[in-house]
Formats: sequence, structure tokens, C-alpha cells
Amino acid sequence: MGRFFLVVCLVVCGSSPVLAIDYATEIQPIFKKHCFECHGPQKQKSGFRLDFRSVALSDGVAIVPGKANESPLIEYVSAPQGDDMRMPPEGAGLSAAEIATLRKWIDDGAPWPDALAGEDKRLAHWAWQPISNRQPGSSANAGANPIDDLIRAKLAEKGLTLSPKADRRTLIRRLSFDLHGLPPSPEVVEAFVNDAGPNAYEKLVTQMLDSPHYGERFAQHWLDIAHYADTHGFERDKRRDHAWPYRDYVIQAFNADKPYDRFLQEQIAGDVLWPDQKQAIIATGFLAAGPWDFVGHVEAKSGVLKRAARSLDLDDMATQVMTATMAMTVNCARCHDHKLDPISQNEYYQLHAVFTGVNRGDRTINVQAADDLAAARVKLEQQIDLLESKLDLADIVGGGDGKGTGKIRQGIDPRSGEAASLELSSLDKVEANRFARSRNRFIEGVFIPQNGQAVENLPIDLAQVSGADGSAWDIIRSGPVNGQYSSQLGGIDFAKGGHSLLSMHANSGITFNLAEARAAIGQGDLRFSAQVGYFGQQSDDYFADVWIFVDNEKVAAFHKLKRADNLKNIEIPLPSHAQFLTLVSTDGGNGFIMDQIGFGNPRLRADLNTLTPAERERLTRLREEKNVLDEKIAALDTFEVYAVVPQNQMPEVRLLRRGDSESPYGAPLEPGAFSALQMLTPDLGTYQSTERERRVALARWITDPQNPLTPRVIVNRLWHWHFGQGIVSTPSDFGLGGSMPSHPELLDWLAAELPRQNWSLKALHRLILSSETYQQTSAYTKQAPGISVDANNRLLWRQNPRRIEAEAIRDSVLAVSGKLNLKQGGPGFEDFEYKEAYAPIYTYVTADEPALWRRSIYRYIVRTTPNNFLTTLDCPDPANMTPKRLTTTTPLQSLALYNNDFILRQSQYFAKRIEQEAGPLAADQVKRAFELALGRLPSDHETELALQFIGEHSLFAFCRSLFNTNEFVYVD
Repeated sequence: MGRFFLVVCLVVCGSSPVLAIDYATEIQPIFKKHCFECHGPQKQKSGFRLDFRSVALSDGVAIVPGKANESPLIEYVSAPQGDDMRMPPEGAGLSAAEIATLRKWIDDGAPWPDALAGEDKRLAHWAWQPISNRQPGSSANAGANPIDDLIRAKLAEKGLTLSPKADRRTLIRRLSFDLHGLPPSPEVVEAFVNDAGPNAYEKLVTQMLDSPHYGERFAQHWLDIAHYADTHGFERDKRRDHAWPYRDYVIQAFNADKPYDRFLQEQIAGDVLWPDQKQAIIATGFLAAGPWDFVGHVEAKSGVLKRAARSLDLDDMATQVMTATMAMTVNCARCHDHKLDPISQNEYYQLHAVFTGVNRGDRTINVQAADDLAAARVKLEQQIDLLESKLDLADIVGGGDGKGTGKIRQGIDPRSGEAASLELSSLDKVEANRFARSRNRFIEGVFIPQNGQAVENLPIDLAQVSGADGSAWDIIRSGPVNGQYSSQLGGIDFAKGGHSLLSMHANSGITFNLAEARAAIGQGDLRFSAQVGYFGQQSDDYFADVWIFVDNEKVAAFHKLKRADNLKNIEIPLPSHAQFLTLVSTDGGNGFIMDQIGFGNPRLRADLNTLTPAERERLTRLREEKNVLDEKIAALDTFEVYAVVPQNQMPEVRLLRRGDSESPYGAPLEPGAFSALQMLTPDLGTYQSTERERRVALARWITDPQNPLTPRVIVNRLWHWHFGQGIVSTPSDFGLGGSMPSHPELLDWLAAELPRQNWSLKALHRLILSSETYQQTSAYTKQAPGISVDANNRLLWRQNPRRIEAEAIRDSVLAVSGKLNLKQGGPGFEDFEYKEAYAPIYTYVTADEPALWRRSIYRYIVRTTPNNFLTTLDCPDPANMTPKRLTTTTPLQSLALYNNDFILRQSQYFAKRIEQEAGPLAADQVKRAFELALGRLPSDHETELALQFIGEHSLFAFCRSLFNTNEFVYVD
């Protein structure tokens, strides 16, 4: 019976059964073998992945079910070797049998079981989706703000309505603190209250947005995200005196209403995209704004510690960029795939590969004019060199023959005279005043001087030298010494363009053998030329002495040489009987910290008498032309900024097991972004891409018009800064670990509106500030319907009262007392006494002079030693990114606002101001005090209590009490 049934089936169904292709056993193995390396879970070149059914089958991108001949996948895998279209591009490719299997599977409809669809449900998260173009519903009120339509719609779902509009005094105070971070003056308040014009409010908004105080206010918000400070942080917390230009850049960018996409591009790759624009180079201070481990990067002798410090540095850059611009918590993928969001560890380290060629440091801003002049000077120097026989002393120190065979960063150990290359810090086992012979034929020996004592066997008398304590740092080097502040001085980068640098950290000395130099040059009479300067950090406390001897005769000395002194030209004749040239660097009597002396382009040259008259004339003319160029370059407005310092070498980046910098594995990674945003390709280059190309690619990926996160994140931040909470209450986490948007339609409408407004943040401000939602009163009663339905006010049935931030409290105190110094820009004011030490000591002083009464945005910010007054008022730790300020209420805050020495002194100034402006009558004084501090007049009852208080205690005590009221530190 069974055999009969089988025969019947074969006859009815066909002579041989045709079995369907099984995806799990026949198709997926082909994909894994040939395709997943570039288009699978770990990497998605061109944004395409073949492990996801929805992607592979979408819109005929690769597979058209039922139509193998129309499927691009078959075209790619069938292309002949050498064809650019062929996939995979390398290797033997798919066999004929494998291609036939794929064809059959596709023609059969490409059956792909749900269990193997590879779908990542996390990709359906709202934040990764394109921005909705849906417009708000039409309003019954003509010309109504779309924001209000969307807010009202949500409120109506809960049976709620907007609260009444706040009074004008409340509105102007709210606007003033929101846009300026300062209280409005009584005169400005009265002008607005009494303005009967129909557009009084809109006019006020425009005036405030046009004020330079707007940029000062919103720059602080951005600097919170960038975790900006003026010191490195970590153990040493060294000064970072050229960080401030980036702070000023942010202020100017907000004031100029720089398009937000351009604002981001400049901060990530401005030096590449606009290299001739000073502000675009300064903008890259964003990438360098965070903490930096000086010990780990510079002083550590252990390669393990250096690699760990560098790994943390790259993490900080990558995290800052993605958190600030796109609210993606990428750092969660450092040790393993992100547990919540679709971000793989592989993608995290591909982002590291974008920044692997970037370091932080001081960078001289050279506009194009300076670059052109420098290039012209190099050409002149090359022509001069052709006319002169010469030896480069920096090259000799680097182990060369004086003609370019030496190595940069090589040098001589001043303790032993031996060639060395290790990066050393403070030298141990120093035997001062001992002349150590060198094996280098051109170098007689080296030494470490102390207290001007004589050195045995040295042909100079060190009694002529002062300011040497016998301490020393690093070796004498060709190129920068270890921990060098900069290789740039006087508009010249001596590490580039054919220049050379002989660096000596005080205290050290080196003696050159002139007999050997004459033998190499072939002339008797020589000349020594160089440009000497202080290459350490600029400060009145940092200086060193330089001494130059020919045999035992001191021929030149530069005392207390500072960075501000620029370069000193040296031209010293060396007659045929001279035997030795000795260069000495000493600490000037203040210790050897930062005492980095450099001899730029140090040359021994043949005397001009060996040249023909025509050659001498030409040489004289070339030198005169070079002097003119030197003067022009020195006159250019160039300065230094702490920003990114690109390097030509691109270190490889690999996956790190558990984030351990000592456990790399796998192949080197190409630069890349994240595949979670499927509308964008995550490819940012190849292994061969330059550092410049990688950052540009990332900047363009972040600001791509199709990127939904970038506009969503910034409009949410604006909303947060105006309402105290964002539409998404986690402004730097739009992932699955963050909150859901309270008004998703509103968020997308604002995000779509930003590019429609040419990325103008001021245009978005106007939209938000002109809404009825923003202008609501914050007052409510316990019987208000919203209390029981929406106690946290997420639906915005009223405005949120907010306590102003620590910096705004300080600035408001100064404004009310009449002592606020409105000077803008430039280096930050230092409200501390600074003492140089291994870990510098910052001791705060009371801000009681005009230079210290500037706005808090211009304060010199120290990471490890915060200002206690501001910290008590919840000023954030600049070691961390702060997208959302914490607001606490503690007894210490009340004590600080009542007893802090700054408050006490400002209360005295406040009282004196009131006496001068209001006259001797106490009632007038109370009125003026309320106007200045609270923006309103006192009630009769308040006047009565205030007069009684002043009579019993004093006007000073009354002013002190006003600074400690809730109304002073809160905005309704």
C-alpha cells in the first residue's frame, strides 16, 4: 500500500520532486562565507547589511524576490574578476554552483524564515527614524504659533488647557535671565511695562537676541556640554593658558547666529575645511576642551600607562562629539556591544579611528598670509644655504653629520655624554659640574651646571654663570625636549619646513669642537648663527638664562628670557684660533620648571671671505630679503590656541578586549560611524584615509541633511534651556536608556523647521519665546487640574519656575551691586593665587577688584580646585559633560548667600549704591533696593517690614537679606 501511494504521487506530481532551497543550510552559509565580512553584524559598508532581511529585501536594493535576473545581488556576484562592480571585490568569489543556488532561491521568492530574519528590534526606536514631515493641525486662531497648536493638542487629551499669560514684569525678568543670564535694569523693566505698542514683546525678544549678552549666556550652556576648563585636570592639573580663544569663539558664534550645521563642522574639522579662517581653526578647541592626563601622556615612562592614557583620550573625544551633537551614549560600547542601543563595540572603535591622528595641544594660528610668508622664507633660506658651507648643530646633536643625517628627537644625555632617545623627565643621579666627554666627533662634551662653580676640564669658567641649581630635565635634543610646550615661536614652527631646533631644558650645557667643524666645512674662520628663544609656556613667572662662550670668553648672554621676548638673533664670529663653542641654559634662579630653551636653525658657517664678490653681494641681498620677511611675519596677528594638533602618522586602531588598551585583537579598523541610522552610510573612509579626511567625513555625516538626530538634539536642548526640561528629559541620551519625548510631533516639527530656517538658532528662539506656551504664568493653586493629572508638568500646562545657575547668581549679585565689569573676551580672570608645584596650587581669593568682577563666563576655570562658593550653588564639575544642571537645596547654599565674603562685600557695595541713587530717605531706599534686586516695587506690607528691619539692623543687613531671598535666585 505504501509503495503504491508513492508511485501514484510521483506520477501525479512529476517524475522527480523539486525541493525548495533552504535558507538556513544553503543560503546563509554563502552569505557568511562571502558577504558578512563587509555587510554583516560587525561592518556595514555603504550602510548595507545582508544579515537583515528587511534591509536586503527593501526596495530591490539587493534582492527582488521572484526575479533573480533583476536582483543587483546576482549582478554583483556574477561580475567578472577585475570589474569594479564585482562582489566580493577580492578573492576567488562565489562558485558557479553557489551563484546557481542563489538564483534558484531568489526565483522561488527568496523565502527567508522569521527566525533568521536578523531583525534588531532596537532599530525601530523612535530616535533612529527619519524626521516626520507632518505639519501641525490648523488652528482656529489665524497666525497662531504651531508650537501652541501641538501643545494644546496634548493638553486636550488630558482635559487640560494652557495657563494665563504672565504679567509683563514676570516676562521681562524671565526673558532677561533666559537670554542674558542677568536681571533686567529697573529702567528697562519700566520701559517694557509701559510700552503700549502691539509688538512690544516681539521687539524686546529681538533686542535681547541682538545683545552680546546673549552669546555669553548660551556659550555657557554649550561649554557645559564640552566640559571646558582652563587646566588639564587629573593629577597634575597644569595650566592651559590658551584655551580661552575657543570660549570666545563659542560666544561669537552664538552672537553671530552662525548656522548650527556650520558651527558643528567648524568644531570637528574647521582647520581642514576652512584652513585660511582663524575662527575655524580656533573652533577645534571643542575636541580638546576636555581633561587631559599630563602624567600619562608626558611623564609616564611606562608604555602601558601611555597607551592607557591615549585610549582614554580617544574615548573622551569620541564621546564628547557624539553626546553633544547626537545624544548617543557611545562610550557604553567601549568594553562590549552596547547593552541597550544598537551600537557595536566594533563601531565604537571605528569612531576612535576617526581621531587616532589627533592630539591636543597649543597650536599657533597662522592665517594664509603667514603661511605664504613662511613658505617664501623657506625658499630664501634654501638659496642662502647654497651659498654657504654649513653644519647644522641640531642635526649633530641628533647623531648626524650636520648635513641632515641625524634623527629628530635623538640627543645627548647631559649626565653621561652618551647618545640617548628615551623621553626623560626630572633627571636623577645628577652629578653637577662634571664635564662628560662625548663620542660624537663634533661634540667635546656636556655638563649640568650648578651655582656658577668651575667645571674640571671644561674650557670655560662657570663662575661667570649664575642661576643654576644643578637640577635638570630630559636630554639635550634635536627637536623638542620631553614635555615641550611648543616648537613654535616668532611665527616659525621649527619642527617643520626645513627648520631645525636644538633644545636644552635648564640646567644644561654643551660644548662643540670647532676643529672638527672646520675640517668638515673646509674653512678656518667660521660664524655661529641661530635664533634663540624661550620655548616654554608664556607667564611672567617662567624665564631662563642663556649663555654663549667661545673658549673661555662669554660672547653673549640673555637674562630672564621669556616667551614674550620672542626670538633673539645670534651672529657670532669664530676665528681660526677658537677651539670651542659652548651653549649653556640655566634656570634664572627660579627653578627649572618650563625652562625650555631652543636654538632655532643653529648653524656653523664658513666665513664670507671665501665667496666671490658677486656671491657675497647676492648673499647680502638674500639675507636682507629674509630679514624683511621675518619682520612681516613677526608683525602678523598670530597667536596660540589650545586645540587639536593633527599628526601625519595614523596609528592603527583595533578592538580592545573589555576596553583594555593592552588587549587589542582583530584586524585594524577603518574609520566609521553607526549603522543604527539606516538612512546614512556609516563608512567614513579607509585605512589609507588621512587624518584630515576622517574628521571631515565625520563632520559631514553628523550634519547630513538626512541625519535625524542632529536637529532633534539641538532643538531639544533649546527647549530644555527655556523650560527647564526638554521634550526629551534626557538631553544627551536619545537612546533606549533615555526618556521618551513628551511631544514627539512637536520635537519633529521643530527639528524639521531648523533647516528650513537655514539652521538659525535665533529663529528657533523666536519661535519658542513667542509661543503662548512659553509666556504662561508659572503660578498655580493646589486645586489646579494639572496637579493631579500632570504633577511634573511634562505637558506644560504652566511655565516651570527655575532657580538660576551658580554663575548667573554671582553675575546678578555684581549687576545689582553696580560692580559688574562688562569687559568681553580675552584671557580669563584669575580669582585665585597661583603657585607652581608638581601639582599646582590654586588658592582662591575674594573677588574684590574690577578685574575680578567680570562675568563668570570669563572666569579661569580650574578642574581639580573648584571655586567653593560656586560649587555650593551647584556649579558643575568641568571634568564631566553636563547636559543638564543639577539643582539641589541645602543649608550650605543659604549660608553661602548670607555669609560668604564675596556676598558680604557686595552687600556693602549694594547699600552704598542705594544710598547714592535713592537718597537719605529709608522708604526711597527700600523702593530702589526692590527695583534693583527683584525687578518690582515692594508692597506696603513689605515696605513696613523692610523699614523696621533697616532701623533695627542696617541697610547693609537688608541688602544682604535680599540676596538670600528665593525671589532673587528663582525665575518665574
